[in-house]
Amino acid sequence: QVQLVESGGGSVQVGGSLTLSCVASGYTNRQFSMAWFRQAPGKEREGLACVDRVNGTAYHDYLRDRLAISRDFAKDTLYLQIKNLKPDDTAMYFCASNRAPYYGGCATTTAFYDYWGRGTQVTVSS
Repeated sequence: QVQLVESGGGSVQVGGSLTLSCVASGYTNRQFSMAWFRQAPGKEREGLACVDRVNGTAYHDYLRDRLAISRDFAKDTLYLQIKNLKPDDTAMYFCASNRAPYYGGCATTTAFYDYWGRGTQVTVSS
């Protein structure tokens, strides 16, 4: 059974940085894509960045300058660094992955993924 567990959220000052982590377990191989999403109260879940099985990445068009996604295949861990945090970044951040094996690229749409973590809260204050 695949499980995703996020960590690294918290309260941050405007202009600060944060690195989120997501540990994947239950897979028997590493042939799958992973992604980060976020959801603010009253808003739809928004795709931020993704990485595929060969480390290819894709980013949200308007946020790419402040995001850095990375994947440690040996540790089955996905990371997201967010720089220059703003109050609008306040949201629950979720990790997602798809069924393995998957040999294509990745996407930042919710329908692309089969498994979701419970999320980690990020709150940005001035």
